[in-house]
Amino acid sequence: MFRVFWTVLKRDLTLAMRRRTDVLTTLFFFMIVVSLFPLGVGTERKVLMTLGPGVVWVAALLASMLALERLFAADYEDGTLEQMLLTAQPLSLLVLAKVAAHWLLTGLPLVLIAPLVGMQYHLSDTAIGIMMLSLLLGTPVLSLIGAIGAALTLGLRGGGILLSLLILPLYIPVLVYGSGAVQVSDIAITDTQPYLTLLGAFLMMAAIFAPVAASAALRISLE
Repeated sequence: MFRVFWTVLKRDLTLAMRRRTDVLTTLFFFMIVVSLFPLGVGTERKVLMTLGPGVVWVAALLASMLALERLFAADYEDGTLEQMLLTAQPLSLLVLAKVAAHWLLTGLPLVLIAPLVGMQYHLSDTAIGIMMLSLLLGTPVLSLIGAIGAALTLGLRGGGILLSLLILPLYIPVLVYGSGAVQVSDIAITDTQPYLTLLGAFLMMAAIFAPVAASAALRISLE
């Protein structure tokens, strides 16, 4: 099963590298949003430190949604998805591999450039570290939940708008606790533990249930 998981993961990463513009679009969108926001609210240090965590998390949430519509679309159009349904391997395992590829291409780069973003908002080293950790825990949840929405709207006309309406309410807890962890990090490092613990719990629950739900949604969409 691990070999199948690795094969699907490697395949999706290889295909994505052939379409680098799709990957770079997500990263550039994130950088543009977080860079332009200070121009609109001013450059006052305290204001930027207060608004920074929320801006970064909203930008990360929107950036991760850019590639969700294409998560299953290409495989659906060329018939690969139907072949996956016929394999002896659990469909949830194949979905998990595709979600992992999506996170590696859209979520992990956001985590890696978080220190650069933190400096733009005058965040302390502690806050930057907590922001990276919260993104590391929270962005996989965004990809897992988004996979359910992408599977439900697969093949629908105007699916992108419907996808946003379906998953944005489910993203709110991750957004609240992710940005909250960064905001309280300068008060006391121990205050961030409840936020990070909840993000870890969200990740565990999403990793267990989201692939199964997305698999069921794919079967419904293909019928």
